[in-house]
Amino acid sequence: MIPQRLSWLLEPDGVPIQLAQLFNEAGHQLYLVGGSMRDALLDRPHFDLDFTTDARPHQIKDLVAGWADTVFTVGEAFGTIGVVKEGHTHEVTTFRSEVYRNDSRKPQVAFSDDLEVDLSRRDFTINSIAVQLPHPEVIDPYGGLEDLSAGLLRTPLAPEISFSDDPLRMLRLFRFMATLGFDPDPAALEAVVGMADRLAIVSGERIRDEFSKLLMAPQPGKALIGMVHTGLAAHIVPELAELEMAQDPVHRHKDVLAHTVAVIDKTEPKLELRLAALLHDIGKPATRQFSDAGATFHHHEVVGARIARQRLRELRYPKHIVADVGQLVFLHLRPHTFKMGWTDSAVRRYVRDAGHLLEDLNQLVRCDVTTRNQARAREIQNRINELEERIAVLSEQEHLLSLRPPIDGNDVMEYLGISPGPRIGEVMDLLTEHRIERGPYEDMEAYRLVREWALGQGMEDPGERT
Repeated sequence: MIPQRLSWLLEPDGVPIQLAQLFNEAGHQLYLVGGSMRDALLDRPHFDLDFTTDARPHQIKDLVAGWADTVFTVGEAFGTIGVVKEGHTHEVTTFRSEVYRNDSRKPQVAFSDDLEVDLSRRDFTINSIAVQLPHPEVIDPYGGLEDLSAGLLRTPLAPEISFSDDPLRMLRLFRFMATLGFDPDPAALEAVVGMADRLAIVSGERIRDEFSKLLMAPQPGKALIGMVHTGLAAHIVPELAELEMAQDPVHRHKDVLAHTVAVIDKTEPKLELRLAALLHDIGKPATRQFSDAGATFHHHEVVGARIARQRLRELRYPKHIVADVGQLVFLHLRPHTFKMGWTDSAVRRYVRDAGHLLEDLNQLVRCDVTTRNQARAREIQNRINELEERIAVLSEQEHLLSLRPPIDGNDVMEYLGISPGPRIGEVMDLLTEHRIERGPYEDMEAYRLVREWALGQGMEDPGERT
């Protein structure tokens, strides 16, 4: 008897039954397994399903060829064949064990004919539950159902074996802690402490993907602190541990690490924004200085932006994410200078520098307010409100989001009678700066500025030529 929540497995026209019948008629076993099985038991949405079988990859391909809408073989070397059916992508994988050896970044895969061996080599017991198909029977040799009920993350074998087989599982421990809200088994945490340096053999791309999933959890803060305390974070963002000791005079009630995770938990789950929240104070340990007034962190946003870009490149994040996160870190203190009053030109410059990141930057600045002093918190939030109001007013008056001079590079080349080159860029920078400082202006004013620039360069007077 299977739980009512799994009744969809019995639908005769459903993917599980259709697929199971194909395999059974060919003399092979098929089981629903892994994350899709776990999510189904938790009554979480499940669309893309994972199956395991004793059939070898070439046999899987033959069996699904006439049934699937599309077949993918990119994971064939690891025993996985992907199938698309009715708009959803499912994976069918041969029973296997997957082990990393020595300093290799690629796992060695061995196929098996034994379901229990396959389940024993999975990351956690909650992912080691299988349902036999087409006649459903729950297979749970490692107590996954009990751990699922208890909200416990435990490995099927000793954690030292599981984490040695695939060191990325140490990061997955904290990812599931964040995404499912489960607690790690103490033995697993102890194993991470002793084995954290083994994460170094895992590729940056795999670490990046797992870390991104963790950061996109509703509130990843607790898991991130666990990563720091076990030493695992040191192999992803080494500076995180130093934040715990970099006392912030502005946030005296908490260390910078606690402040950082509070900011992360407040931001919406958008990858660039969460990464910026994680890294916005990463430059503080390197810039900390002490005086009679206490600790200071002058220019930590400049140093932090450099460190952020370096760490994200090491994790193989795309260039646009590296650039956006670096810019958010670099600019996150800018709105705080509004307490001294902002001129229109300062508002324009802020909008120009933020560009498409303006909304994310404003959200980061708001979430960066974690002080328990309610009066101070209101003061900062009101300041940001005023800045946003100023942006809105200027936007209505002068198309603030499009800070372009009234003439372009082609106009400049024609007026000066010169070819494309660095000088055109220099003139356009001058015209853009004038737009920021003075607001909108007419073509005549732009050509006057270009003429003054040309004369200052010792060039022929363009006014006489035209």
